[in-house]
Amino acid sequence: MVSAPPKTSVPPRSQVSDAHKWNKESVFASREAWAAELKAVNAALPELAPFQGTLSQSAARLADWFEKVEKIVRRASNLFFYAAMSQAVETTDQDAISMRGQAGALLSQLGAAASFSTPEMLSIGESVIKGWVKAEPRLAIYEHYFHDLFRQQQHVRSGEVEEVLALAAEPFGAVDNTEEMLTSADMKFAPVKTADGEEIPLAQSNISTFLDSADRDVRRQAWENYADGYFGLKNTLASNYLASVKRDVFYARARRYSSALEASLFQNNIQAEVFHNLIDTYKKNIPTWHKYWAVRRRALGVNVLNPYDIWAPLTSESPEVSYQQAVDWICDGMKPLGETYVSALRKGCLEDRWVDIYPNEGKTQGAFSFGTYDTYPFIMMSFDNNLGAMSTLAHELGHSMHSYFSRKTQPFVYGDYTLFVAEVASNFNQAMVRANLFKTNSDPNFQIAVIEEAMNNLHRYFFIMPTLARFELEVHTRVERGDGVTADDLISLMVDLFSEGYGSEMHIDRERVGITWAQFGHLYNNYYVYQYATGISAAHALAGRILEGTAGAAENYVKFLSTGSSLYPVDALKLAGVDMSTPEAVERTFAVLADYVDRLDKLTQ
Repeated sequence: MVSAPPKTSVPPRSQVSDAHKWNKESVFASREAWAAELKAVNAALPELAPFQGTLSQSAARLADWFEKVEKIVRRASNLFFYAAMSQAVETTDQDAISMRGQAGALLSQLGAAASFSTPEMLSIGESVIKGWVKAEPRLAIYEHYFHDLFRQQQHVRSGEVEEVLALAAEPFGAVDNTEEMLTSADMKFAPVKTADGEEIPLAQSNISTFLDSADRDVRRQAWENYADGYFGLKNTLASNYLASVKRDVFYARARRYSSALEASLFQNNIQAEVFHNLIDTYKKNIPTWHKYWAVRRRALGVNVLNPYDIWAPLTSESPEVSYQQAVDWICDGMKPLGETYVSALRKGCLEDRWVDIYPNEGKTQGAFSFGTYDTYPFIMMSFDNNLGAMSTLAHELGHSMHSYFSRKTQPFVYGDYTLFVAEVASNFNQAMVRANLFKTNSDPNFQIAVIEEAMNNLHRYFFIMPTLARFELEVHTRVERGDGVTADDLISLMVDLFSEGYGSEMHIDRERVGITWAQFGHLYNNYYVYQYATGISAAHALAGRILEGTAGAAENYVKFLSTGSSLYPVDALKLAGVDMSTPEAVERTFAVLADYVDRLDKLTQ
């Protein structure tokens, strides 16, 4: 096995071994093959036009439409995925940037070409459609699809308006791409200087490595320099983010929702109580976080905690974790789900090259799982040989295995899943792996390291994300009222919310804490961030059922993974064993958090 690159190095993409890169050849043999397919799919778009105005002719005609549009959508999706993934792993790749633009334009044209279909199907009427579903075998699988279609009927506009909304997707999408280009390709950070005077470049792909450092000055420099990179562009970033908020409000109003929040929740049939239960339960349990900051401050031996101390190691003996070791530990933790699950995961990581593993110059920040119905469920990350990287890999593999089972089990129409359930599978994997590590290694330093990893994850999902959700709600509300919002307004709001969560234990650097909103591209997805917190809540509730030995819990969980979007998300989670319409799962996860804090307090005395 080829050893990993040094933790602080950021090599050019050309120096990364192909064995550590995603298996792009499994999607397209070459960029020339991609270009040929782009040309072919563009040429196929006119094949959709003859269906316009004819869907009401018969059940057979409607079934023919679904077959035709599915083939083209699948091909276009592969084109976009290949281009977007190529850009993500090297955001300075000009060819990839061009390819993504071309693929995005194709998807916009496809959306416009198919936009007539929804209004036409609605005009046929629900009772007629139900009869066709029973009469035409090819339509049988669309029963849930049609139920959801007519549920949303009040928010579907005329064919002409739907075409305009589809065409607007491409220019509106530039807002997201601008954020990625600005923060991953163009933004520069001051380097970090080590104790021996060496200057090491700071980049999106290695910021977490610096923040994990035992050297407090290294952490301080990294956190400050990273925040300063964003703060220096605060007005541009604010303008771009507010454009995305206005996009959310535009779409909500165009589809006659009362707010962007209602538009987001209604789309996935989520009750408003789910969002507000999370926010209310988080606010009620903020003292648990205050206790954690106090424990961390004492364990680090500092008079005042700073934000850059949040990730500081509390033991000098944190384990070095190779990629191979990480895969082994993840597989061990997931054994309760059965051999089918574990063998597919291992093969994907070690043979089929699902994972683009290590950092390189221009690689976009963070990690994600991405693919299509016809590709592997790929992962992009920057593995840096520690427990945090292992946990990130486990998290993304949760997404990938969710995709694997959904696409293996469901037809194309249900082969994906909603954002609401996406973060359940990812956090579930982390909870299961963590529990196994606690059980199999009793060394106090190892236990501390595992708790630290858990707290880092909970900090992101159960502290930052609810805080960003509160921020997002307030910003959208101000825009919907017609208030003017500036970069300084965003910074002030962010500081106030974080100050509430930090309490008296944390020193607040107002400008650098206040720019945190700009560091999360997740905010460009309308009301996405709260779903990280509901996801981790459901995940811990479901993992707890399996770890406690609840009969059928593991089998029901795999059934949940296999539902795709064939059920509404709250119903799919009920199948797995958790009801997100109540605050119970959120409360249960705060109990897990409190237990970690108590254990850490004892271990670090």
